[in-house]
Amino acid sequence: MERRETPRDEFWPVADVLAHLAGSWRVERSVRDLTSGDEGGFTGVTAFRPYGEGDGLLHHESGTFTWRGVSRPAERTLRFLPGTAPGSADVRFADGRPFHDLDLTTGRHITDHPCAADLYRGEFTVRDADRWRTVWRVGGPAKDLLLVTDYAREG
Repeated sequence: MERRETPRDEFWPVADVLAHLAGSWRVERSVRDLTSGDEGGFTGVTAFRPYGEGDGLLHHESGTFTWRGVSRPAERTLRFLPGTAPGSADVRFADGRPFHDLDLTTGRHITDHPCAADLYRGEFTVRDADRWRTVWRVGGPAKDLLLVTDYAREG
């Protein structure tokens, strides 16, 4: 894959999000509680591997989450299935419940996920063939969080 840098205000279009994400990524996530000012983070690896009949990807994230000075192992699993538009994805939780859509054909995508009384608003941006970022703002009666995750392709 050709590697090219883009200016901060430009995005790197991805024709097929599932093909682009396949493989392993180093993950660095900052987590900030905007009400209390508490900060934490996650460091680990996300692997996107073939799932099902070969038409989707299983996303498995594992690493260490640190919050208020306490570190502990953390992991999560998501399913990335082909979306309704060419090159897009339908992202689901491990149990199959819908999470959000994902279309990076312009290099940037904004999506929402309502969760009980909270609303998760996500922005996905692709910087180049080997770097992408998610920014989730979580708001609700008991939450006011900002999660920023940077992904860098391994190997």
